[in-house]
Amino acid sequence: MAVAALNLEEDAVEGPDTAVHRLGRHVFERVAEIGDVGLFSARTLGWIFRRRPRWSVLVPIFYAIGVQSVSVVAITGTFIGMVLAVQAYHEFQMMGLATRLGSVINISLVKELGPVLAATMLAGRVGSSMAAELGTMRVTEQIDALSALGTDPIYYLAVPRFLACLLLIPLLTLMADFMGVIGGAAVCTQVMGVDSFAYWKHSRDYVEGLDILAGVLKSLFFGSAIALISCHRGFNSTAGAEGVGKAATEAFVFSFMAILFLDFVLGLLWNTAYRSIWPQASGLL
Repeated sequence: MAVAALNLEEDAVEGPDTAVHRLGRHVFERVAEIGDVGLFSARTLGWIFRRRPRWSVLVPIFYAIGVQSVSVVAITGTFIGMVLAVQAYHEFQMMGLATRLGSVINISLVKELGPVLAATMLAGRVGSSMAAELGTMRVTEQIDALSALGTDPIYYLAVPRFLACLLLIPLLTLMADFMGVIGGAAVCTQVMGVDSFAYWKHSRDYVEGLDILAGVLKSLFFGSAIALISCHRGFNSTAGAEGVGKAATEAFVFSFMAILFLDFVLGLLWNTAYRSIWPQASGLL
């Protein structure tokens, strides 16, 4: 009776757990999580300037993230270009603008679809893998062992993965762009019968170096976001196989949302800067 009376008094003090209370707790948890990601990112960036990781640590991670992703990114980029060609050909053919397909396909690839879809593919392959690996190390207390031995886990585990994503994802994005351009050109000129000279001439006249640079700059931010979010989820994985799986899933979902958000913000900033520098220019991001 005394315990029941005590519980009733506690409920009376705390109040009912309504949907509004649960929503409030969820919002506070998300805000705290965003702040934790910010602190984790600051510590990771701080270690980059304090001490360079050893090559014996960097090379295997660079190989796993960069070299082993080449085939996936190449296939993805090729099919993006081929699908764009198939979907756009009939509309442009009806308007008598089939020879302009090269400009539309290639500008779409280098500015938007190449960087975004390559980053999405890498978030699934690389980001989930990093989160699962680090999550397993958290569950098996290997990260705690590193701390006990006097090694900062962020320096030893997160910084090499961040550098690999920052430096290699832009190169993989360029490969996705190149393979997409080749795939689109192959379908248009070899399957649809579009004149090759006109196809490449319009592509060269419309696609500028700044368009390619815009896609590469985006991929730098995409790679950074994938690495930081995935490492953070792995470091904060909960116990058990379910916790590791949840960390891997959250790494992909949060990375994908960050990619779309950054794509919107960077596109807006790039357009604003482009218009202010070249107000009469027609080629915009």
